[in-house]
Amino acid sequence: MKTTVSILAALVLMVVAVADAQTPDQAGALTGEQYQRAEQTLLQGIQEDNLGVKEGSTYMLGELKSTKAVIPLMKMLRDGEQESTRCIAALALCRIGDARGLYAVKQAAHFDESKCVSQRCAWFYNSYVKAGSFEFAVVGSPDATEMATR
Repeated sequence: MKTTVSILAALVLMVVAVADAQTPDQAGALTGEQYQRAEQTLLQGIQEDNLGVKEGSTYMLGELKSTKAVIPLMKMLRDGEQESTRCIAALALCRIGDARGLYAVKQAAHFDESKCVSQRCAWFYNSYVKAGSFEFAVVGSPDATEMATR
């Protein structure tokens, strides 16, 4: 319990520091040491059982474009128990832009057991990687229930 509280407190402080540092004019304003500490804290955060800490850390690793997070995020995308966790992992991998992670997101768009996750993976891939990679049904059309064409 103390570990979770400590990590949550560190995560909150790190998020506040990153938010202050990343104004539109200063997107990369973290020093190398600050970046490394934030990355290390967030990598610990994705290992937590607390869903909020795990998903918040996942999102922030994507915002930081952490290449060290690619393999753990790919595992989260593949093995995550919660759909929301897999979706956030896919978003983070698309934001990072590493070829290994992008391939995993594209595969999840085709093969994830959850229709919701596969649709979001396709959407993120279209939005962040390559527009037109997946076709989407027009809202109100007969096949709108199948949003992403596989």
